[in-house]
Amino acid sequence: MVRDGYIYGLSLLMVAAILVWFTSSWIWAVAPVLLAGFFLWFFRDPHRTIPSGSGLIVSPGDGLVTETAIIATPQGPRQRISIFLSVFDVHVNRAPIGGILSQVRYQNGKYLNAMNPDSAERNEQNIVTVRGEDADHGIEVTFKQIAGLLARRIVFRYGEGQTVARGQRVGLIKFGSRVDVVVPAEAVLRVKVGQRVKGGESVLAAVDRGVIA
Repeated sequence: MVRDGYIYGLSLLMVAAILVWFTSSWIWAVAPVLLAGFFLWFFRDPHRTIPSGSGLIVSPGDGLVTETAIIATPQGPRQRISIFLSVFDVHVNRAPIGGILSQVRYQNGKYLNAMNPDSAERNEQNIVTVRGEDADHGIEVTFKQIAGLLARRIVFRYGEGQTVARGQRVGLIKFGSRVDVVVPAEAVLRVKVGQRVKGGESVLAAVDRGVIA
């Protein structure tokens, strides 16, 4: 479990105990106990089996694939995969490939519904680019942690120049949100719209290293 779950959950259980102590009635404890249970469940961090193999790009988060599209970038055409995380999904984020964090940039913005296509550019977000090494050498993947209608805090625990492994835990987005993954144009997608994916475990796309080396 993410540390935040213990902080919120135990704090609310303490509130429940205090209310029972002062009121001598358990009825006042129902709401904080239910909220404590929700936070302990929401901040769960289940074990994931990270796939091995060259050129695999895994999902940075749990959720529903809502869009796959070709987009224009300053570096040329790329493919974007959008994943919507509801409040019922695990919100721990993981690195899509192994490599060096070549860019970590936080952008202030709005809190549009994460299902809204405009949220990809207008919402508060953290933009991370990973330059692949080892099995992912030659691949560059950008992923965005995008705040949603309810999300009010994006957490990312690493900085530029640091190295991450494929599927490594790197942060989280609190409550409903979205992650976008921008992969090379030549990547072969392994998912489609409407499919559910798991962070660090589901393969979103694969790149033939020989094509881009």
